Amino acid sequence: MEKQRILIVDDEEDIRDLLEIYLVNQGYCVIKTEDGIEALDILEREEIDLIILDVMMPKMDGIQACMKIRKDKNVPIIMLSAKGEDIDKILGLNTGADDYVTKPFNPLEIVARVKSQLRRCAMITEHKETKSEEIEIGGLRINTATHQVKVDEVEIKLTPTEFSILEFLARNRGRVLSTKLIYESVWNEPAYESESTVAVHIRNIREKIEINPKDPKYIKVVWGVGYKVG
Repeated sequence: MEKQRILIVDDEEDIRDLLEIYLVNQGYCVIKTEDGIEALDILEREEIDLIILDVMMPKMDGIQACMKIRKDKNVPIIMLSAKGEDIDKILGLNTGADDYVTKPFNPLEIVARVKSQLRRCAMITEHKETKSEEIEIGGLRINTATHQVKVDEVEIKLTPTEFSILEFLARNRGRVLSTKLIYESVWNEPAYESESTVAVHIRNIREKIEINPKDPKYIKVVWGVGYKVG
């Protein structure tokens, strides 16, 4: 079985080397670079299964690199940053990152998040190999096999995490789901300070699928409880 390939993009050599040790120990193939420009070049030449991307780097920072990657690639992205403020986390997730980890971190936490993201991608691949299933809610159509989302026949591009959240909400149509339940079901790990992460992803989904995000048709907020579709 071919090893899954992880691209680490960080200008701190110690961090690159530390993460490489832990990820290689888990059976992954690791490719390293110190700036966003070289990362984009690697992505053009190599098949990459997941990217660990630092925010603060010379030449091209992680925010710019993430935006460029998201123009044509859905590879999972875990963003690293020394900044722990919510506004920085929101900025990272808004550019298309699937997850966000604040430095300093426990390398085992990164390994757990890498596994979580890759499990989600594996589930999407499994869906593609099975009979096409479509969830239809009004003008919203979610094809779990092709990973396509359409609103009134217009295709909407979602990141892997956004798709997983929308699919989970749609499969539980009519139920109010807490941010804790959404996080634990989509990320496959215990929820810890997860409210802002889920909220940012859902806001991004609504911006993409709702005609008027301030008066949503599909994803509704039940204040103090959670979110529901339908």
